[in-house]
Amino acid sequence: MVSAAAVSGPRLVRAQQVTGKTRVVGVLTGASEDSRLVQTNLAEFRTALKGLGWSEGNNLRFEVRWARGEPDRLRAAVTDLVKLAPDVILCHGTNAIAALKPATRSIPVVFVIVNDPVAQGFVPSIAHPGGNITGFSFIDYSMIGKALGLLKQMAPGVTRIGFMFDPGGYPYYEVYLHTLQEQRQALGLDIEAIRLSAGSEIESAVSEFAAKRNGGIIAPPSAFSLLHSRTIIEQATQHQVPLILPFRDGVQEGGLMSYVPDQSEIFRRAAPYVDRILKGANPGDLPVQAPIKFEFVINLKTAKTLGLSIPPEVLAIADEVIE
Repeated sequence: MVSAAAVSGPRLVRAQQVTGKTRVVGVLTGASEDSRLVQTNLAEFRTALKGLGWSEGNNLRFEVRWARGEPDRLRAAVTDLVKLAPDVILCHGTNAIAALKPATRSIPVVFVIVNDPVAQGFVPSIAHPGGNITGFSFIDYSMIGKALGLLKQMAPGVTRIGFMFDPGGYPYYEVYLHTLQEQRQALGLDIEAIRLSAGSEIESAVSEFAAKRNGGIIAPPSAFSLLHSRTIIEQATQHQVPLILPFRDGVQEGGLMSYVPDQSEIFRRAAPYVDRILKGANPGDLPVQAPIKFEFVINLKTAKTLGLSIPPEVLAIADEVIE
């Protein structure tokens, strides 16, 4: 009979070796260095790791690669990180994990802010992801439906929704779009695609959409919506279009509302997974986790500019009201 000590031996040895050398955590993100949101989230991740005993410059080193929303830079960043062979990679965003997955089967990967990872083929199962990848999912169809329902309560005159996305960077949003269109009667909204491949297309696209009136726009989470948020907000404001954004900062800057999982909380929850992997855990044994904390933020000043009167029952459930 093989003893339990013999079976657990290799993993135990690896765990004991953790404190004896500097470990390397790679970070891959499709965002840009000037993204305040992503910098804040990464700071939360670093702080959480520090609380678990990992100290930068002592037993831990970070290698961060920013793709800045550019496919060529993303591919180069993936190549660079895989060649570097860190002990684990924190992978931020759906486009980033899509680029990283085929590049390595050996380096442990923990993804964050990724939509529907099973349907997109990143992992075969939520409970048993297997392989070298696990992580934390982000949005699903029901969440987008709830966001649109909240918008309908605040702006009952809205009958059309423009679903704004970059099909090149986030092709899976075509599936989301199709599902939303199937639910248009239940939502009481016509769903239209606003497909964009460059920031220079935003102005004309919003202008064309707004010309038909009674419209609102949702820009779902992506490197594109994060990178071009200021332009999207400016154009929606200029054309008086209610805008749903996937992050609080965008609402603070002039978007009408956001209803999304708390991203900082997801980054904090990723730290224990990275810690466990650095201590010998197999990522394939760690189940993929869904968001547990959501944030509903309203910009009351923007609502007044749009001529909207927010119902008291909607204000009562908001996590934050920006005035």
